[in-house]
Amino acid sequence: MPPWWGSRKGGGAVTARGILVVLSGPSGVGKTVVSEGLQQKAGFVRAITATTRTPRAGEQDGVDYLFLDRARFEQRVEEGGFLEHAEVHGNLYGSPRDGIEQQLVQTRAVLLLIDVQGARKLRQDGVDTLQIFLEPPGLEELRRRIEMRGVENEEMVDLRLRNALSEMEQKDGYDHCVVNEVLDDTVEEVASIIEEELTRRGENLSRIEDSALTDRWIWNGGTRAGC
Repeated sequence: MPPWWGSRKGGGAVTARGILVVLSGPSGVGKTVVSEGLQQKAGFVRAITATTRTPRAGEQDGVDYLFLDRARFEQRVEEGGFLEHAEVHGNLYGSPRDGIEQQLVQTRAVLLLIDVQGARKLRQDGVDTLQIFLEPPGLEELRRRIEMRGVENEEMVDLRLRNALSEMEQKDGYDHCVVNEVLDDTVEEVASIIEEELTRRGENLSRIEDSALTDRWIWNGGTRAGC
């Protein structure tokens, strides 16, 4: 069942849940560093996604990703353990359902860093998300950022740039697009977008609660004043 903003406990009060914020963009655009900035600035949390790719230097299992072999990953797919999953650059990636559901109950916003395939799948399945696409200031800058990692050969860099063009063609399906040129500015802009959405949803939740109170008052014998 997809996450929603408000739910009723036993038919009573409406309880707030966090918002699932999708951050997508080409490889090298800066999704991870923007996410880290949002965690430090606003106290949001990042969903730990699963992957079959080899850990990079300094990455820790259960902290950066859940590193699974292909057989275990495919088993979890069969068990319905992912909200979405996709194959990107020859590796499998997925968003663990249970972990994200728990985080949504515990915090205001959960940051989910996934590619355009995964974001589209969530939209198609009706999962309630705020989707933000991060763009590079240009392809040359994107190439520079990818090469700075020092983990891919020239052929892989070219592949990532070709995929970036395809991904950027799909940005219109997102709720917001933000150019990641200056990191601090990007973090500030994305944080503002999320805070505005949280405020809007909080106001909607208040209206639902007010309506529920009015309905209970009428049910108990009250009368509604005329216009």
